[in-house]
Amino acid sequence: MEVILKQDVAKLGYKDDIVIVKNGYANNYLIPQGLAVMATPGMKKMREETIRQRAFKEEKIKQEAQELAAKINGLVVKIAAKAGTSGKIFGSVNSIQIADALKEQHNVEIDRKRISIPGEAIKEIGQHTAMIGLHREVKAEITLDVFAE
Repeated sequence: MEVILKQDVAKLGYKDDIVIVKNGYANNYLIPQGLAVMATPGMKKMREETIRQRAFKEEKIKQEAQELAAKINGLVVKIAAKAGTSGKIFGSVNSIQIADALKEQHNVEIDRKRISIPGEAIKEIGQHTAMIGLHREVKAEITLDVFAE
């Protein structure tokens, strides 16, 4: 079934994308949650008009995202965590802690949902990387220096 996304859906697509999903996923989750609408010919025409009107605004947003990416790309964020003698962290370092550390250390405010960590969470001391999705086409990479308290 073809649907038009009304907002960004993780691992599926971005707002106003036309995606093909299984009927059950569309009818039981995407459409009732307000995340998508069926891609009828009329809705496709409305989508095209919306995209045309939003093109100028999108370019400005993308430009701002590129400037922010240039500012934070390659930053080193230090995060303290309680750990055992073997280097394993008690618990894990997640995107909330990374967002807080970015704001505290570099005065950059990033929504925690935009931060992705390979493997969901960091469970060991050392250097790790995290990706920050600032725009659908703009991503930045930061280095995380996790050390024991």
